[in-house]
Amino acid sequence: MTGTKVEVATFAGGCFWGILNTTVGYTGGKESATNPDYKTVCTGSTDHAEGLRIEFNPDTVSYAELVEFFYRIHDPTTVNSQGHNVGTQYRSVIFYHSPEQFETAKRVTAEVQRQHFDPIGQKIVTEFAPAGPWWNAEEYHQEYLFKNPDGKKCPTHRLHW
Repeated sequence: MTGTKVEVATFAGGCFWGILNTTVGYTGGKESATNPDYKTVCTGSTDHAEGLRIEFNPDTVSYAELVEFFYRIHDPTTVNSQGHNVGTQYRSVIFYHSPEQFETAKRVTAEVQRQHFDPIGQKIVTEFAPAGPWWNAEEYHQEYLFKNPDGKKCPTHRLHW
């Protein structure tokens, strides 16, 4: 892949969701909460969100397209929850890796709000935060639904438009 552009995007929309490479893991937690595991994150004591780290080629797919798709596949209108899954680990967050990503995320969020949520009287509550330390989730969570086709799925994770 020499010469191929690679950028990183990090999103958290509650539960791990599954162009170059993706990894599920934990981010956005307390500085003192290093190397968190699923059981600890689920207690809410670390403040980490369950997220997806995407390595992508911006010549193939734009960051704006990833942000819009992020909104299409989860419910960004609930604070700290996705369906029956409740807790800070299920919050909707865009962790930006550059000022350009932050500006794009804000712009796309405003567009999605206007086009898809204003008409139904709902408000996007997705947070924006600078990307910080990333901790890979346990191996059994990586490509979870491929390994467990009948595994637990978040009810809000589907194409909404």
